[in-house]
Amino acid sequence: MSFPELNGKGSWQVDLNRLVMNYLIIEGYKDAAEKFKEETQLDTDIDTMYIEDRMRIRFCIQDGKIMEAIRYINEVNPELLETDPRLFFRLQQQHLIELIRAGNIEDALEFAQDELSPHGEENPELLKELEKTMALLAFDLDETNPMIDLLDYTHRQKTASEINAALLSSQGYSKEPKLPYLLHMLAWSQERLKEKAQFPTIRNFVTAELEDPSDP
Repeated sequence: MSFPELNGKGSWQVDLNRLVMNYLIIEGYKDAAEKFKEETQLDTDIDTMYIEDRMRIRFCIQDGKIMEAIRYINEVNPELLETDPRLFFRLQQQHLIELIRAGNIEDALEFAQDELSPHGEENPELLKELEKTMALLAFDLDETNPMIDLLDYTHRQKTASEINAALLSSQGYSKEPKLPYLLHMLAWSQERLKEKAQFPTIRNFVTAELEDPSDP
């Protein structure tokens, strides 16, 4: 992969390069980030090992390997889960969901009692989340279950995203990449301006192809 015409030294080019780098780091594209830094000669530090660690943790959660993810988190940042009990609860809740998904009901009941109930006693909001999760056991694990959304893959993704955001914040990064937001704002501004004036608009945001308003 190469990044032609991105090694400009103007301030606007440097800002653009930093936006791209911000996106690559946050989204976990380690190899692309290293290559981009090399070709743009961008003056920034890249902790490639930390990017790999974050992606390993994310993939573990997405695969339902929650206890493995917790072990990796404690290796990377031992204080993260100690100082954020709500975040720790989210991971434990996901582990409980995985036990129920696998049909390990006895293990699920024991884990809920020993590990999650103490959190609920201290925080009524978390107790409601625990009760919602345990309600999975009151119905068949199919579409008739009112809590079936907890078993959806998107719930794993949500948990993984929360952990990834917390790890990024602990390293001083923003939780979300800035580039998609700015592109959205550009598209929105372009549509609003078209209501008041004619000007060349961006037809394709990938190629930056412009569309002449005079063209039929």
